[in-house]
Amino acid sequence: MADQSMTTAPVPDSKYRPRIADQLLAESLHSAGAVQIVGPKWCGKTTTARRVAREVRFLQDPDKRSDYQKIANEKPSLLLKGEKPLLLDEWQDIPVLWDAVRFAVDREQTNGRYILTGSSVPPEKEIKHSGAGRFSKVVMRTMSLFESGESNGEVSLSDIIGQKEIYARSTASQEELALLIVRGGWPASVVTQSNDPAARVRDYLAAVIESDISRVDNIEKNPKRVQLLMRSLARNESTEAAMTTLRSDMVIDEGELSTNTIAVYLNALRRLYVLDEQEAWAAALRSKTAIRTSPIRRYCDPSIAAALLGASPDKLLNDFNTLGFLFESLCIRDLRIYAESLHASIAHYRDARGLECDAILELPDGTWGAIEVKFGTETEDQAAEQLLTLKKEVSSWHGGTAAFLVILTAGEIAYQRNDGVYVVPLACLKP
Repeated sequence: MADQSMTTAPVPDSKYRPRIADQLLAESLHSAGAVQIVGPKWCGKTTTARRVAREVRFLQDPDKRSDYQKIANEKPSLLLKGEKPLLLDEWQDIPVLWDAVRFAVDREQTNGRYILTGSSVPPEKEIKHSGAGRFSKVVMRTMSLFESGESNGEVSLSDIIGQKEIYARSTASQEELALLIVRGGWPASVVTQSNDPAARVRDYLAAVIESDISRVDNIEKNPKRVQLLMRSLARNESTEAAMTTLRSDMVIDEGELSTNTIAVYLNALRRLYVLDEQEAWAAALRSKTAIRTSPIRRYCDPSIAAALLGASPDKLLNDFNTLGFLFESLCIRDLRIYAESLHASIAHYRDARGLECDAILELPDGTWGAIEVKFGTETEDQAAEQLLTLKKEVSSWHGGTAAFLVILTAGEIAYQRNDGVYVVPLACLKP
């Protein structure tokens, strides 16, 4: 009887839109005893996991939370009873479950037993052992344009990597792309149409600023200062803004934080998966040229930056500089989602000579390609020249030439130029 009171059967969702993570989760369950799904709150982790779980335990259920905690303190293995795969939702609220699942996987020696979902990272001191060899990780983000149905998917990233011929037309206008930036890829916003596309994002920000950012590490934070920092990050979206830049920016806003305090706040935002920073290309460390290794600061979804800046679609269309930065983040978000399906990574490249690239996609076998983002098509020739220069220069020390070069745009037509560079509207792309 006690076990039954601790479980909740999964309920199918008729409005569910297929996610790229569905296949990644299936693969991970096949190869590992437990799967950890991570990502920001409200990105769809629990909904995706419930579709394959045989039993679910909602650890934040207010009616059962105290009982779960008591059981975890006495005998956490009891919380692992039930049909498998068993979903432990928001497991980070009871960190001891990580070690309990790890031990159970060692004992059971069977794959596909447990799914752990969480929208924050628990303190390291709460976990005694790593999950190496027992856990597989699936990263979920907000919905890409292909998942939400706003990309027609007529151009496959896999085809580009394979240097296949492409031709397609996008029907998404610049006005529509500006709206999609403001709305974001939050599943609830995609499924439910609203006259206020930013409403869901504002609710998300209120939860982060007022409570989540303090709860994630049990360090009380001033909501006003959190908001000032997040606005500064929004103003510096798609840049390598240093701590000093953020601090100076906040002084202008009549707030001031020490560098150490900013570091604590930033770490909390990372642990909530609110920040999804884009790392520098690791392979570039073999270059004789000085490489800039700082990550590019990005929010997990461009709608967060737009909401913090108070940017409506109309305002963005009247500020092409800001629109360009946020469109870049939209592109990087989608590229990361598509790259995950290929087990590839997305990094950025910057060197001391001024040579740079918005995205380097690298496959597990070392195959790589360079992608430059341009909202308008008027700088297409300049972008192509930059990509060709990077291919020549980087190939001289990397040991392998770029397999593909891409300009990702807000334009209409997808095709391959005479110089071999692909031009692809974001609203035509799929994995």
